[in-house]
Amino acid sequence: MSGNLLTGVRVLDLTNVLAGPFAGYQLALLGAEVIKIETPGTGDLARQLGADPALNRRGMGTSFLAQNAGKRSMTLNLKREAGKAIFRRLVAEADVVLENYRPGVMARLGLDYAALKEVRPTLVYCSISGYGQGGPLATAPAYDQIIQGRSGVMSITGDRYSAPLRVGYPVCDTIGGITAAFAIAAALVRRQRDGEGSFIDVSMLDSAIVTMGWIVSNQLIAGRSPVPMGNDNFTASPSGAFRTGRGLLNIAANKQEQFEALCRVLGADALAADPRFAEREARKLNRVALTTEIERHLSAHDALWWEARLNEAGVPAGPVLSVEEALAQPQVAHRNLTMTVPATASPSGDPITVTRSGFHVDGKPQSVELGPPELGAHTEAVLLEAGFSREEVARWREDGTL
Repeated sequence: MSGNLLTGVRVLDLTNVLAGPFAGYQLALLGAEVIKIETPGTGDLARQLGADPALNRRGMGTSFLAQNAGKRSMTLNLKREAGKAIFRRLVAEADVVLENYRPGVMARLGLDYAALKEVRPTLVYCSISGYGQGGPLATAPAYDQIIQGRSGVMSITGDRYSAPLRVGYPVCDTIGGITAAFAIAAALVRRQRDGEGSFIDVSMLDSAIVTMGWIVSNQLIAGRSPVPMGNDNFTASPSGAFRTGRGLLNIAANKQEQFEALCRVLGADALAADPRFAEREARKLNRVALTTEIERHLSAHDALWWEARLNEAGVPAGPVLSVEEALAQPQVAHRNLTMTVPATASPSGDPITVTRSGFHVDGKPQSVELGPPELGAHTEAVLLEAGFSREEVARWREDGTL
């Protein structure tokens, strides 16, 4: 098994839906032991979400399956005093607590960082929320769509006719999860070095804005407000998606030599000499006219034909694919980006396929051995490992603590 960079790290994952569970999944892929602590009876809301209604009814929705492989699941009612006592006992042997409740919820439960560091002084405690732990929006409800709007992401997505437009997947949730995983890993390094715990406050809004570095820099430093440009790249032309004889082709001829090579491949050397297109800034000003000329030549062949010839000439180019086509690419297979894991979700018992991390370590992709867990599948095992008795477990099941 690869992905052993965090072997020996125990994570208590209290998170729900996407940003938090995605962070926990990244840690699991790196070898951490991630114990998913869920509400008895219902569990993570993502268990009910996805494109397969039958799986949703079983509490194993595809949204849940996507980011919970490699974790163990236990149920625990943190509103009950017994549940809180059990959680504190687990924290005493844990390295990381990960939660994405609204600010103030864990404090009201008596389980915030201030309380838990008394139990485990070296604890790394990560809280993911829409807006962070303080400020005028701290307690406001936040979902990916809301953050996409508030961050400015939607304002620059689409073109002048369609913007503002939502990015087609929960990009802010995902960015928040990656930010959290990165911060946790860094905090674990400091703990190893100095023996200090940490409180990590991840804001999805902050995380999303940070990723728009060029856009933000243009606004703050150059005083230039961005405008939605659809498939065009605001930094250069020709750089964007172009129609071919069949299919869209992304071309990024950002450098002068790339533009000149593009013209040669197209058999359109005259474009390179045209005063409207000869220089970088002129091309940006005459983007529409240049696109028309390029697409006229591209119409002679399909996207894949042009991709091969442009790349051979040193012009970055690639087809615009569907998700299905993207997953079927030989490059994706070569990188082993997906893996099969056991699945109790499948009535047939067949394994399911999920994605790994987007990087290799020592030449190997990251892996997990466990499939996504059914709700509470490991409750008894986790509690017995923590030193509780079977009689205590049975009693807590009876009284609704588990």
